[in-house]
Amino acid sequence: MTVSFLTPFYLWIKTAHIASMIAWMAGLFYLPRLYVYHCGLKRGSEESERFKIMERRLLKQIINPAMMATWLFGILLVLTPGVIDWSRGWWHVKLLCVLLMSGFHGAMSKWRRDFLEDRNTRTHRFYRIANEVPTLLMLIIVTMVIVRPF
Repeated sequence: MTVSFLTPFYLWIKTAHIASMIAWMAGLFYLPRLYVYHCGLKRGSEESERFKIMERRLLKQIINPAMMATWLFGILLVLTPGVIDWSRGWWHVKLLCVLLMSGFHGAMSKWRRDFLEDRNTRTHRFYRIANEVPTLLMLIIVTMVIVRPF
């Protein structure tokens, strides 16, 4: 299903999609780094409380709105005639990776709650490794969109 009135706005929608995706990715790259440093702080300390504020603001004021905007503009792109050749497979891989990225976003929200309630049990090493997940997913997504290998 496509919506023909979106065609004249294609480049604007694409621009908004890319800009919101960049903001989403920036937040997804930074939040696990905050968790790495938060792990080394004493629970209940002034520094720990400061990190809780930083994490909440990053998630609520940047990452969440950017993810919603990315999804909104992505759906509008899909509804724009001629944007996707439905017989090709690249968009399936992209969609899967975007779903996985959204799931990772949800996991980071849960981890934030763990820090907020002083019940984080994960190590800084866990968050260092988790910090690589959005990078790998982003590389696959960008490759699917630009190269469209299949």
